[in-house]
Amino acid sequence: MTEIRHHHTIAPIHMRRVVLESPYAGDVEANIAYARACIRDSLLRGEAPIASHLLYTQAGILNDDDPHERSHGINAGHAWLFSDLHAVVVYTDRGISSGMQAGINSAQFHRVPIEYRTIAPQPAFEK
Repeated sequence: MTEIRHHHTIAPIHMRRVVLESPYAGDVEANIAYARACIRDSLLRGEAPIASHLLYTQAGILNDDDPHERSHGINAGHAWLFSDLHAVVVYTDRGISSGMQAGINSAQFHRVPIEYRTIAPQPAFEK
C-alpha cells in the first residue's frame, strides 16, 4: 500500500483509476459508512476511486427506491467501464449484493480486471 503522508500526494498520472463496488441497499446507513471506509482504503493505496453508488444516490440526484432511477444510476456507473480504467475493485466484507454482481458481470463482459478486497477491521465507522 502506498503511504500518503501529511502534505504529500501522488501525481495523478501515477494513480490507478478504479471503480469501487460495495453494497448500498439494505442497511443503507451502515453500507454508506462502509463504502466511505472503502474509498479511504483505496485512496491510501494510491488509487483514484469512483463509487457511483454513493454519488448518484445522494438527495436530489437519483432515488434508489425507484426501480427506473436505480437502473439508470447503475448504468451510469457502468459507463465508467469505458474509460481508461485500471480495475473494478470489489470490497467483500459485507457480502456481494445484486448491484455489485451487476458491476462484476459488466466488468467481466468488458474484460476489465476485477480485484476482490477486504479492509482491516476498524473501530466503528464514522457516520
